[in-house]
Amino acid sequence: MYTWSKGSEATWPTWQATCFKSVNTMIRRLYIIRHGKSSWDHHGLEDIDRPLADRGIRNAGDMAERLLEAGLIPRLIFSSPANRALNTALIMSKSWGLGPEQLQIHEPLYDAYPSDIQEVVEGAPAEITDLAIYGHNPSFTVYANGFLEYPLGNLPTAGVVIVTLESDSWEGIGRQHVKETYVDYPKRK
Repeated sequence: MYTWSKGSEATWPTWQATCFKSVNTMIRRLYIIRHGKSSWDHHGLEDIDRPLADRGIRNAGDMAERLLEAGLIPRLIFSSPANRALNTALIMSKSWGLGPEQLQIHEPLYDAYPSDIQEVVEGAPAEITDLAIYGHNPSFTVYANGFLEYPLGNLPTAGVVIVTLESDSWEGIGRQHVKETYVDYPKRK
């Protein structure tokens, strides 16, 4: 509750800004998704070109269905350019009925530090409230742990961490904005 006592009119704009800021804060969801299980059967391929294994393809589809059933669908996807991450994103986006204009490749998500991931997320348009990012460990586990009360030892392949945040934009998001979290992965049935 806000109270206002007699005083100079100069105090009004401060109170007004504080009051309206709390009323207008948006709820956002950040989907932190590790790529599906990759195949090591193709010797001579560069790391960035490694494809998904059959299990990775299956798990990506299964996880997309779980999220769909829970009503958890991002509206924009940022993916690492790596074959395994991009194909995980494509499989899941197709299950959700998202179009190609809703998927963007972001080079910094490959071989990233958590600060690189944060920078990519902060570049998302403010009007997007549900954003998914696809990438790799160890950085995705470290980045997700920055939002979680109980850190993960490892975000498994095709694992998903969804962080519900209260923030007006993607800039500067962190633990202080977290309202709730959701963690799921293929073997968690």
